[in-house]
Amino acid sequence: MIRRRVTARAPGAPGMQRAEGGTEPSPGGPVKAPMVYVVLATLPIVLLELLIDDRTVRVAPLLILLPAFPAAVGTVRQTACAVGWMLVVLTAVLIARPLPSASDYGVVLLLAVVLGVLCVLTCRWRVRRERELLRTRSAAVALQRQMLRPLPVLTDRVVVDGAYQPVETDRLVGGDVYEVAASPYGTRLLFGDVQGKGLRAIGAAFAVLSAFREAAQREPTLTALVDDLERAMVRHNAFVQQTGEPEQFVTALVLGIDTATETQAVNCGYPPPHLLGSGPVAPVELGDPGVPLGLADLSPRPRTVSWFPFPAGATLLSCSDGVTEARGVTGAPYPLEGRLEEWTAVSSWEVADRLTEDVGRYTAGEHRDDIAVLMVRRTG
Repeated sequence: MIRRRVTARAPGAPGMQRAEGGTEPSPGGPVKAPMVYVVLATLPIVLLELLIDDRTVRVAPLLILLPAFPAAVGTVRQTACAVGWMLVVLTAVLIARPLPSASDYGVVLLLAVVLGVLCVLTCRWRVRRERELLRTRSAAVALQRQMLRPLPVLTDRVVVDGAYQPVETDRLVGGDVYEVAASPYGTRLLFGDVQGKGLRAIGAAFAVLSAFREAAQREPTLTALVDDLERAMVRHNAFVQQTGEPEQFVTALVLGIDTATETQAVNCGYPPPHLLGSGPVAPVELGDPGVPLGLADLSPRPRTVSWFPFPAGATLLSCSDGVTEARGVTGAPYPLEGRLEEWTAVSSWEVADRLTEDVGRYTAGEHRDDIAVLMVRRTG
């Protein structure tokens, strides 16, 4: 699982290197020249074959396995070179130490040619898949540029920074979304988590983010803003029903920060944030969470606004359920509050980095949800 920090720089496309001839993506990892390893592996096999006196014990046929290594990590050209090298060395060894019969020659050489061709074809298929993966990742980065603004974001009320870590290495766009809008009514913030993963979540994410960017500038109250988000999800679900896809919902937390010392919040099923730098570390009390966006018809009560103190200089930490619902190898929940208490002396901007790394260690790489950590520091 890769770690990707969201910074002020626009996220660039994953690097694409060219192999010999400029036609194939170079293999990842520490292996730079697979042919060197093939040659080095050839020497002990040949020496062992020449040193064994017993004619019934032959190790030379092991040479036919050597092209499998460049087929797994190298290019098609490197694999073809390894196959040619293997055939030349195998032929020379069999001439130096003949096999008992001509039929044995035929079987060994035929097997060497067949496996060599299979290695080349396998490598060609792998390289094609790698190219498709590179194109997919580049498209995902471009899509993320349109969906999520680069961090940090500065308004006249707050500074917002954070970190994002998708659960799948090859999917850079997950279900977690965020947005910051400086409006005539103060700074509005949206933290959300779309139901589902991958392409299914992208449509709902676009619907919510677009509605928030428009309504944050237009609606004077936070409840009216959230009502706009609800209507956007209803319209989105009506569309996806026509295409035969299931309806979706979005858990969200919408904040409004103005000149008042207290901050407004409307919680739509999102994990409550933690307040740092203003007394003991504890979740912000927001009352009973409302239903997620897209499910308002299922609740008899309208969404209401909660107020909580957010003094200047304090930091609000908001985590997705990828953190709050993380489990260790024993099934124990991730001790979020305990970790935050340990890091009280750490800069608030470093907490997001530490948190994403610590969750990965705590779950021993078995975590199956995206991790999004947003830090909101209120300026003076």
